[in-house]
Amino acid sequence: MSLPSTMQALQLSNYSGLDALILTETPMPQPGHNDVLVKILATTANPSDLHFMKGEYGFTKPLPVVPGFEGCGLVVAAGEGAESLQGQRVACFAAQDKDGTWAEYMVTGANNCFPLQDHVTDEQGTTMLVNPFTAIALLNLAQEAGAKAVVQTAAAGQVGRMVQRLCNDRAISCVNIVRREEQVTLLKGDGAPYVLNSSEDGFFDTLRQTCRELKVSYAFDAVGGRMTGMLLEAIRRGGTVNVYGVLSGKPASLNGGQLIFGDKTVTGFWLSRWFARQERSTALDVSNQVQELLDDTLQSAIQGYYTLATALDGLRTYEDNMTAGKVIIQPAVTTG
Repeated sequence: MSLPSTMQALQLSNYSGLDALILTETPMPQPGHNDVLVKILATTANPSDLHFMKGEYGFTKPLPVVPGFEGCGLVVAAGEGAESLQGQRVACFAAQDKDGTWAEYMVTGANNCFPLQDHVTDEQGTTMLVNPFTAIALLNLAQEAGAKAVVQTAAAGQVGRMVQRLCNDRAISCVNIVRREEQVTLLKGDGAPYVLNSSEDGFFDTLRQTCRELKVSYAFDAVGGRMTGMLLEAIRRGGTVNVYGVLSGKPASLNGGQLIFGDKTVTGFWLSRWFARQERSTALDVSNQVQELLDDTLQSAIQGYYTLATALDGLRTYEDNMTAGKVIIQPAVTTG
């Protein structure tokens, strides 16, 4: 297969967010040992991408850099040690030391790639890693800790809706916290029996009472700020608050007495670290489980499709309303 010498990519010039993103032509990357070159068929955005572009993520990369943490594509070239992936369609993560998925092509490590089953669409493939893996990993951690009931913030987001559906499948009670009344309606339509609006008067009292009645011992927090402390106080003695996001942009605040006298724990979850701790066989098993559930339990809502040329419009739309669903960027599609 003959490959071009250059490609189109969305490149970040500085860590100031979407305003620093430009469409440019860059040299075609080359795969090294145990690397593959992926022709990107579809890619998407997550809150982590927005934080990364503002320099607020767990790491930065030398500038200029192509953002994008997950995508779906065809392996068109493979370095030594990665030949088995040649010609396969894969869901893929970007490498921490290389450019990301918002481009026509990307080089990443072989272990960052997961072969796709034939029934999985490109759109499903590009949304099957960050959110579904996070939802499964969080709920598995709660169950390993003995939790029979959980509470979660940002419940109307993609991860939150997946967690609720997984709880339905596993007969686990889930208390969902949202910020707007339309999100209450959305989740109840998903079959969520417990949905609390944090903007309502008396929210915290209702949260404590609901968690007490259901014996909630584990919390998933994507918000941070004051919410972390409220969750810590609401859950049972000996329980855990697992923080996996900071959508509020504020430091977590909590009462130390809950840690000392309540024997409670606050911990953090980062999907990259979770992956690093898994055997390759385990990660592949989870990937196969996820692919079987993409049509229902782990389905992602999609709010629009964009090309590289129109991607900035889509990313701004996503930043303004993440609840509406993912935006899909299709680098192989051109306008005009």
